[in-house]
Amino acid sequence: MPTSSDMTTHTDPALLDALQHQVAVFARRAEQSRLGGVGQARNSMDRAAYLLLNRLDKEGPMGVKALAAGMGIDSSTVTRQVAPLVDSGLVNRASHPEDGRAVVLQLSERGRSRLEEVRASRRALMALVTEEWTEEERDSFCSLLTRFNASLSTVTATLPPVSSSS
Repeated sequence: MPTSSDMTTHTDPALLDALQHQVAVFARRAEQSRLGGVGQARNSMDRAAYLLLNRLDKEGPMGVKALAAGMGIDSSTVTRQVAPLVDSGLVNRASHPEDGRAVVLQLSERGRSRLEEVRASRRALMALVTEEWTEEERDSFCSLLTRFNASLSTVTATLPPVSSSS
């Protein structure tokens, strides 16, 4: 795998500086707005809950370990994030269909309804933000952002943990 110094010798440092700056600005704006949509549902669901509910909706019932692995976080984090979703009735705990001793998490009907409400609000925000873009520009941006996120996930998984000592 090329080192970061190998990669910067083939790419204009000014372009990499501009890219990292735009990513930092995007991260700040995303955090400030929480990209939480528009209207009544605006900012009504935190990012962790949205991502968990979305994964359960797209992939179906699964255990905590599978959910954690799929999201690239540890099981204790998923357990902590899922607890309020279960308490509020957005997620149900159920017996695993093949092993009744195991527990799986599944999106409840209330959770599905709530998720669609939040998705619609966030969809409206994306439409508003990109209203002057062509469909091709939206598609290109989505493809590149998806690729960027996948690459970022791969690279950060191979980096050593950050030490808290200075």
